[in-house]
Amino acid sequence: MTILDSVSARCTLENGLTSTATRSRRENRKIKLPGGRVLTATPVFDTYWRFACKRQEAFMRRVHGAPPPWSDDPVISAHRFTNTYRASDRVSQYLIRHVQYDGDQSVDEIFFRTFVFKLFNRIETWEHLVDALGQVRAKGFSRSRAESALDRWRASGETVYSAAYIMPSPAFGAVRKHANHFRLVEHMMQDSAPQKVATAKNMESVFSLLRGYPSLGDFLAFQLTIDLNYSAIMNFSEMDFVVAGPGARDGIRKCFAGVDGLSDADVIRAVADMADAEFSRLGICFQDLWGRHLQLIDCQNIFCEVSKYARVVHPEFPGESGRTRIKQRFVAASRPVPQWYPPKWNVMPPVTPARPSSITARQRALFSDSV
Repeated sequence: MTILDSVSARCTLENGLTSTATRSRRENRKIKLPGGRVLTATPVFDTYWRFACKRQEAFMRRVHGAPPPWSDDPVISAHRFTNTYRASDRVSQYLIRHVQYDGDQSVDEIFFRTFVFKLFNRIETWEHLVDALGQVRAKGFSRSRAESALDRWRASGETVYSAAYIMPSPAFGAVRKHANHFRLVEHMMQDSAPQKVATAKNMESVFSLLRGYPSLGDFLAFQLTIDLNYSAIMNFSEMDFVVAGPGARDGIRKCFAGVDGLSDADVIRAVADMADAEFSRLGICFQDLWGRHLQLIDCQNIFCEVSKYARVVHPEFPGESGRTRIKQRFVAASRPVPQWYPPKWNVMPPVTPARPSSITARQRALFSDSV
């Protein structure tokens, strides 16, 4: 039996994921939490765990080199969903391996590279800037050259920003949004933001710091906090702090008919704490990330993704958004997906790529497809 066959055999579910749609009229379930609070779970909450397992199983099959399709679930096979673990997604992997850990490891430079990359959140934009500027560095950075490079690129019909989420334009007086974002980064560097982040006492303090800068609302400030925490600047546990984004809030409303006065962050923490028990209850053998359990950010993301998944599987639970379709389609590409995680995590995939400093152009191209 191959490694891949063994993985699949160990993690077969008792029931198919999409079959939950036929059971969606079951009564709600009461979940008692420590301290006496009660969550009233809808049938979508069972789907939450089954979806997490199926999406992770698809990811593992691809990592081990199996040909597509990587899932027997028709909804997962047909639509784009982020990975069960946020750090496994294509853009996060590129950020960690090629932006944060490849290059000068001083606090200022890591912070600068991370912010420039994440404000656009698009690999192609980053690589265009590297080609245009030679390197993206805080020391000697030419804002005018960077702005001109993206002006020309945009004029040629290229997309500058990722469609993953909306990046509001900070009010720094420029006509183009990307010019305002470069000015935001310069403002943060002048305000000693890198050193403030590096000396912060906890993740919530970093979030509050970032939240105070123009155009960075709760969602973006938290996402950027998680991104910075991948790097050598910070080393906080991903179980320390969480902020629910709009998609996660919608997922929570679909999964629970009542939360007994708990905040969205409290619900996410409670769900993370009960993960092992829930997988056991449902007879699910969940493949973790080579020893790393689901963290708060991962459970937050799963709520967001199951909100989308439920539009098809549980249409009778409209949530807050009321959306009925999943817009993004998935197109399989049979390329290997080498994984590389922050060294401080001690996560060791079965096939570990070369260290960032020795990455070749061919290896870099492996990140051109979604995972």
